[in-house]
Amino acid sequence: MTACKDTKTLQENEQLKAHVAELQKENGQLGNNLETITAARDELTKENEALKAEIKARKTKRSGTKAASRKRHRR
Repeated sequence: MTACKDTKTLQENEQLKAHVAELQKENGQLGNNLETITAARDELTKENEALKAEIKARKTKRSGTKAASRKRHRR
């Protein structure tokens, strides 16, 4: 009976080891995915900031042009 329990315990142990190995592999893949997504997010953030700066520059330029044209029309 003890040998039977030992065999069952060994089988469970092997199954658990295999499961742990699968989980470690998945964890590694998820870590790689996270790095990829983080890099993409950082690039998009940088691009977004550049676009915001461009929009701000255009608005500033346009409002300066509007103010200059108002001054011309008042004279």
